[in-house]
Amino acid sequence: MNFDAIRSYNDDEIPAGLERLSQNKQFMNVLSTVYPLIPKDALRQRLTSFKSKNDFQKVMIYPFLQYLEANMTKGINLKGKEKLQEGRNYLYVSNHRDIILDSALLCAKFLEVGMDTVEIAIGDNLLIFPWIEDLVRINKSFIVRRSPGAKQMLESSRQMAQYMKYIINEKGQSAWIAQREGRAKDSNDQTQESLLKMFNLCGDGTFAENLSALHICPLSISYEFDPCDYLKAKEFQQKRDNPEFRKSPQDDLLNMKTGVMGYKGKVVYTLAGEISEKIQQLASRLSNRNELVSATATLIDSHIYRNYSIFNVNKIAFDLLEQSDRFASEYSLMEKLDFEKYLGKQIEKIDLDNKDVDFLMIKLLEMYANPLKNYLSVAQDLHH
Repeated sequence: MNFDAIRSYNDDEIPAGLERLSQNKQFMNVLSTVYPLIPKDALRQRLTSFKSKNDFQKVMIYPFLQYLEANMTKGINLKGKEKLQEGRNYLYVSNHRDIILDSALLCAKFLEVGMDTVEIAIGDNLLIFPWIEDLVRINKSFIVRRSPGAKQMLESSRQMAQYMKYIINEKGQSAWIAQREGRAKDSNDQTQESLLKMFNLCGDGTFAENLSALHICPLSISYEFDPCDYLKAKEFQQKRDNPEFRKSPQDDLLNMKTGVMGYKGKVVYTLAGEISEKIQQLASRLSNRNELVSATATLIDSHIYRNYSIFNVNKIAFDLLEQSDRFASEYSLMEKLDFEKYLGKQIEKIDLDNKDVDFLMIKLLEMYANPLKNYLSVAQDLHH
């Protein structure tokens, strides 16, 4: 099958792609804000000097991610690496909080522990300018065509699934994909069944055989603070007030920028290990295909929930939302007041004519409480 329309660039295509980027005014302006101390000509020279994706990532992208970790987080941890098998490639399926950083910071952590970066699935709705497609494909991303029309949809999904199988089994790379299209705006993470049906198109075997060929490893991403929380809350009200509301490309750009440059507190990535055997066990029990798809989605969700890192802000939000003191002994009054002050500041940032402060507050609290709620739904013992 031909993957040219969606695949990441090969190394022999990197110089031409970087040359195009170096000629693009808008991209060079973005690069200048990332590296403000380097003159544009020097940046252009450096940009066009790379001959491979790996060099570009290590020299151009990684230092910026280090800067973000030092300045916009309280530290980023990677857990569960011991659950991976040396020399095996995986499809990491994770919850989705931040448009750009979910996969970018994961790659940075992998580099630090001597692992290769992963190929990244990115929705074509984010390719707002032509140069963004060049940039992401240079940066090991492949394109998910979101709405090619019903007829092309099946073909597009099959191409996508087979490309992922090709990455993992032939190209010798791991890949990352979010468990659903778009971020879970209320942090209630759930794996889309349509995604698993797409995975199934990677081969001609049974559902369990096809999914096993992808070596699926659930991945939990926990951010203490979500810099886009107020933008997500705003969107909830816009959709409530006007069910037809759709984000504009400008909104997407603002979300990307806010997510990257905002403060995230502690960030934790936790790998669950491969679940192929568990999918095969489900398949031996369930003969109904729809039940099997649904049970597999639940299986991925339960691994993601179990591996969340729960922060005090999650406990405070839970108690405020439920009007309970279930976790009150685990945080101080000061922490509670600080968090309430933080939420107030986030709501102040929301520019809506008919701002519904009570509604917005509930939405913000849900975002911070839902990971804990889901964690409690699968973890009998909170302090295991």
